[in-house]
Amino acid sequence: MQRDITELLEEWPFESGQITVRVIQGSNQESKIQVRLDLGLLQMNTRDRPDGLRPHGFDSLLDYFESKVDQDEVQSANEDLAAQEDSDEEQYLEKTSFDSQIEEDEASSKTARFLTADDCRRLREEAQQYYQRYIAMLVLEDYEAVVRDTSRNIRVLDLFQSHAMNEDDLHAMESHRPYILMMRARALASQALKSEENKAAILAIDEGIEALKQYYDAIEHPELFEESGEVAMLRDMRDSLIPKLPVSQKAELRQRLEAAIASENFELAAILRDEIRMLGGHPNL
Repeated sequence: MQRDITELLEEWPFESGQITVRVIQGSNQESKIQVRLDLGLLQMNTRDRPDGLRPHGFDSLLDYFESKVDQDEVQSANEDLAAQEDSDEEQYLEKTSFDSQIEEDEASSKTARFLTADDCRRLREEAQQYYQRYIAMLVLEDYEAVVRDTSRNIRVLDLFQSHAMNEDDLHAMESHRPYILMMRARALASQALKSEENKAAILAIDEGIEALKQYYDAIEHPELFEESGEVAMLRDMRDSLIPKLPVSQKAELRQRLEAAIASENFELAAILRDEIRMLGGHPNL
């Protein structure tokens, strides 16, 4: 069946320089998201996989592969338990811990990396759908959906790190992690602001900044933390919120500062000191 959508596009003109999004009622009575593009429009489901497909009967391809990981872990645990029960206690005691570790490493190497290049390609294509949706949801100010979809795409990156067979696939999407972490923190903070919870919003931003610091430390490039545009964006958002905190929050901020220093989390301590000063208080630490 062929249908000309010219009339539909004329009713909803494209506006350059901005993301135009709307929610409609689908023919199946489910809500749909539509994004107006310069040469047409993009339509997505609001829940589950954006294109509505169910790979292998699962809500998404990610869910399918995560279920395989869970099954492998359960099977491995059951096999280990059965082997232990079948072995004689005396033989078990005589077995060295070194030999046991070798067997565990060999078993892990056989099952850990199972994602082929094609599997990773399909997972990347699926992650792109979720990216398109959480950007649209951000425009619609559905921050809960943004948190859901960004958290989901972080799981894709973690799956690649643990189970991709090719070295290239390990790093193919990893450079997107700072952006996804920033978007998730931004959505959590915005969600708190809608409920007039300024303190919770600042906490979400602080946690996002800390997650970015841990990321750059993990890839052994801590110097990139201060150069990160994502860090700068979260700091700007936090700076705009700190003056809105009531003076009654100073005591709690001081308690958090003491805890940060005690745990040697000096990055967070510096952030909290700045917050206290902006509230007109003195850290005294």
